[in-house]
This record gives sequence, structure tokens and C-alpha cells, in this order.
Amino acid sequence: MKVLKFPVVRITTWFIMGIITAYYSKFSSSIGFGLLGVSGIAFGVAYIQNRKEYRPKPLFSICLYSLFFCIGITTTIIHNDTNKKDHYMHNSATFENRHSIRVLIREKLKNSTKNTRYIAEIKQVDHTQQSGKILLNIKKDTDSKEFIPGTELLIRGQLALNFKPGNPDQFDYGRYLETKGIYAQMFTKKRELTVNPELTKDVWYYTSEFRNTIIGNLSKNGFKKKELAVVTALILGQQQDISPEVLRDYQYAGAVHILSVSGLHVGFILLLVTFLLKPLPKNKWGNTIRFTIVLISLWLFALVAGLAPSVVRSATMFSFLAMGMLLNRETNTYHTLIVSLFLILLAEPLFLFDVGFQLSYIALFFILWLQPKLKALWQPENKIAVYFWDILTVSFAAQIGAFPLSIYYFHQFPGLFFVTNVVLIPCLSVVMALGVLLMVLAYFDIVPIVLSKTVEFCITIMNGFIKWVASVESFVIKDIPLSFSLLLLAYLALISWILWFSKPSFGKITFATCCILLFQAVIIGTHWTEENKEEYIVFNTPKKTIMAQRSGKKIVLFTNDSLPENSFERKMVQSYATAHFCTIESVKKLKNTYFSHNTKTLVIDKSGIYNTSGQADVILLRESPKINLERLLMVQKPQIIIADASNYKSYVTTWKETCRHKKIPFHSTYEKGFYSY
Repeated sequence: MKVLKFPVVRITTWFIMGIITAYYSKFSSSIGFGLLGVSGIAFGVAYIQNRKEYRPKPLFSICLYSLFFCIGITTTIIHNDTNKKDHYMHNSATFENRHSIRVLIREKLKNSTKNTRYIAEIKQVDHTQQSGKILLNIKKDTDSKEFIPGTELLIRGQLALNFKPGNPDQFDYGRYLETKGIYAQMFTKKRELTVNPELTKDVWYYTSEFRNTIIGNLSKNGFKKKELAVVTALILGQQQDISPEVLRDYQYAGAVHILSVSGLHVGFILLLVTFLLKPLPKNKWGNTIRFTIVLISLWLFALVAGLAPSVVRSATMFSFLAMGMLLNRETNTYHTLIVSLFLILLAEPLFLFDVGFQLSYIALFFILWLQPKLKALWQPENKIAVYFWDILTVSFAAQIGAFPLSIYYFHQFPGLFFVTNVVLIPCLSVVMALGVLLMVLAYFDIVPIVLSKTVEFCITIMNGFIKWVASVESFVIKDIPLSFSLLLLAYLALISWILWFSKPSFGKITFATCCILLFQAVIIGTHWTEENKEEYIVFNTPKKTIMAQRSGKKIVLFTNDSLPENSFERKMVQSYATAHFCTIESVKKLKNTYFSHNTKTLVIDKSGIYNTSGQADVILLRESPKINLERLLMVQKPQIIIADASNYKSYVTTWKETCRHKKIPFHSTYEKGFYSY
């Protein structure tokens, strides 16, 4: 691959390695900047010694890559808000007691079933100036009014650190929030806060008002709610109002990327603005004006769409493309891709850990690399056939590139993605063209009925088609296990086979075959390892008791509660099963006693009745049984007491103290998460 020989690729690779190292190693500022200083001096010396050489010496390359590795480290340190002296993470008292906390609403998020959610910025704790972003959860009540960005609130409450996953292989939402610079949450009610009537009118306020004005005017003029949610996501980048059912349909149909503003949408904006500016003369001043307007349009659109990582990537890349058009030069797309990646991560290194950002770049790389090779397989003469063949090859190349990564994160694959894209992309072009015009007019409260109903009808047709494709569930492959090591091997095998496909040779096919064999060997080894595992697991589920008995790759669940297919509890258990190559065989009612490998487990529920014959090794307390724990410990002499999340917290506190006094290990799933044995 010639692209790997580009100096910018090697520099960016070491820069990214520096970001990853700093993120997981938690370097202090002094160490980070010390390393940067040493590497900078070493590079300066190597540069002076090497400047007259035709070819750089190995020492110069080592110093150069070391410098960018250290730049990656220091960039991550600089952008880590917790390194600021006034950050709330340095004040432990905010997590222990209630305080008067002044916050500024920055962004409205999708509501949960119980709370309205916002990203807020702390301004003051009591009378002390502090900073840092938090996730603000306000309990829903009869007052449905929501706060807009720029609203300042004074809240009486305390912060809570991000929750760690309480169950095996569960999505780590706390780590996800940390990649957004959010290290704590606050839960409050509207009666516990005071609203400052004066708004902070910054860029986030004005972009929010712009979006809300458009949405309000369209809604007022009869635009259907479901269709409005989709068109708002398509053009304004706001997915908060899309129903879970519609979102699931788009996921199953392989079209969820359409709902996230990305290269497809930003590219269309570039084409539209370029088309509108055609009358400008093609001289120096005309080109400069054209470039300036295009640049402003792209970044205004990115700002309105919320500056999501995929939008920033697209806007940056198309800005380089617009610059190439201004200079009448053909830009190297690989250079543009890598330089945009470097600049974005230099400005916001934590974008690297955003799933959408990763999928966006990997898909675009494979489009640039693989699509021309696929397109060359067939050269249709009919223009319509060329158009649809291009759509198909682009979709296939993007899906091939993103396939391992999407399996790693989401564990499912939509088999009909190519059908969805061939039908939707032409339709999307119409929706984007008319939708952008409609949005601009709607801002001024001009909503032509013909234009509005045309866009609404197109969205209805799109949603209907998506729902039909998603209903063919036999083509949606779910619960596909893929570990990180298998992910790396999958990309190694994929790239090696594409290299052989591009230019066949014996050496390439030998290497590609070895990659496949290694991939299969790791899968077989993983299956063998998982086949020989046996364990019981007590899950951490609020107000419910769920136990799992695992024998090899078969799991039997025990619970007295229902577990609907799409419930949180079912998905939680399925995450564990998928990660360990297991299947859930059945769901049974809880028993009072379990035996496994000479270990007896006694389950005591709210009735407080239990079998007194024989001693139990493990005792599980559920549903707050009213028992004399001291007497139970004297009779049973267990090795450990487990209290799950179906118990009252006051009971758990009492039991914990009793076990501490009797020197018996105690495990509360409230505090420590799941327990396996």
C-alpha cells in the first residue's frame, strides 16, 4: 500500500499512539511536558545533523516519530479538563455533601424514561469558582417545560461520580462520558433549582435557537411528528426526538448512518453551495469569494448540526477539497484524509475514542481504496446503470471496511444493507435538496404547503421502506461475538485479501491464507476455553433478582420476573452471553437451593423461609427478608453473603455491618456489582 509510505501517515500514526498512551496511562502534566522537551531537543539536534543529507538517517526518523508521539501525549493532557486546578474533580466535598451549585446548560440530550437530560457546565460551587462538564438529570414532572442552552441554574444538590458497569461485559457508560469530558452526574428535581431569567447568549444558544425556531415553525404548520423527527436528524443533526422503534428499524435495515449527519450530508451542502455560486466569475477574486462562502457554509452547517465528530471530520475534509478547487489543483484524497484526521485530533484528541468517528474514517478509507477496484469489475455504458453501480460499490466498500468494527461494537449485521442504500440514496438526494430549502424558509416562518408535504411524503416513503426491510429479521444477524484480538486479525485478513485482489501474487495469497488460518485458530481456541468454564452469576438488576447458571457455552437464567426480548435486563444478560460465545438456553423460576462443584447456594427471599438441613457455602438474600442474620450465620457458617439489588438499602447496610462484626465476607451488588463463583 503506497499510502503507508506517506510521511504524514507515519507521523499521524505515532501521534495517535501518543494519544492512546496518555489516555490509558494517565500521565501527569510534568511528565508529559518533560518528555516533549526531551524529544524536541533530540529532534532539533538530529535535524541539524541531517539537514544536508539527501536521505534522512534512521536516527532522524526515530527522533521525529518520538516527537509526534510526545505531542500526542501532551495534546491529550492539555485537553483533559481534570488537569485544571479549579475542576470539580479536585474537590471531593462536592461528592459527599449537598451544595449550592451553579451550572450553565450547554446541550439538550435525549430524555430517559424518568429524566430530562442535559450536558451542563459547572460555574460555581457555593461561593467558589469551579469548572467542568457534568450530565444533569432532572426528574420529569407535570411541568413539561425544558431548558434551552444558555440557561443558568442554581441547584441544591451533590455530584455523583459516573457509574461503573455493574454487570459483566456491560456497556461502560461512565467511560463513554469521560471521552466527552464528563466525569460526574447530578440528579435533581425542578423544585430544587432556581432559574436565572438572564440567558447566556453564546454560539451554542444561537444555534439551538436556530434549530428550535425551524422545528417549532414546521410543527406549527402541521408537519407530522414522526417525519419531523427524521428530517430534523437528517439536516439538523438532532436525533433526540426519534422514537426507539424508528431508530431500531434503521439499525436493522443498515441505514442508521443516514440519521447521523456525515460526509453524505456535508458533501451535498458543498455541491449545493457550489452550484448556487456558479454565476461568480472564475478569476482570482471570484474564486476567493466562492471559497470563503463555501467554507463559511460548511462550518455553519457543522455548527448547527452540533459539531459531532463525524460532522467535524466531513467539514474538515471538504474544506481541503474546496481549497483544492480554489487553487485549481487535484488534491490527493489520502493526504486529505490523513491531514484532516491529524488536525481534528490535534484540536480534540478524545474524538479518537468516539465510535462514530472511528466508523466514519474507516468507512471513508475503504471507499477511497476499495471502491475504484470494485467499480473496475464492470463498466456499464448506460448512465443510469453507472449511477446505481456507483452507489452499490460505494455502499459495499464502506460496509466491508466498517464490518469488523461495527460487529465489535454492536454485535449485529444488517444483511440487506445494499438494498437499503441503492433505494435510499437517490431518495435522500431529493429529501436533502428540498429539506434544506424548507429549513431555510421555515426559519423565517415561511412554510409552503406543497414543499412541506412533498418532504413529508418522501420521509414517509423512506420510513415505510425501512420498516419493511427491517421486518425481514432473518437477514439481520444478531449477537455476533468478536473480541479485540479477533477484530485486529479480521482487519489483517481483510486488508491482505484486498491486496491480493488488487495485484495477485503467490506471496500475497500465502500471507492472506495464513491470516485466515490464524483468525480461525483464535476462534477455535476461544471456543475451547469458553467450553470448559462453569460458573454461577448473580446479576446487579434494580428491584429484580436474576441468576445465571453457565455450563460451557449454555446459560440457564433463574428469575421470578419476566424478561421481554428488548428489556434492559435481557440485553444485559445477552451482552454477557455474546461476549463469551454462549447462548441462553432457557429462563426458569428461582429455586431455594442450588448445587455446583461441592458448593451449596441458599436463596432466601422476602418470606424468610429457608431449608435448614445442611450448611450453605453461599447465601443470597433477595427482596429484603426479615431474618435474624446473626443466628443464620451461626447455623449455616457460610463462606460469603450476597445481597442483590432487590433489597432495601437500609437492610443491606445492616447486614454488611453484621457480617463485618462476624468476619464473614459480604458482597452487595449495589456497591460492587455482579458476583460470580
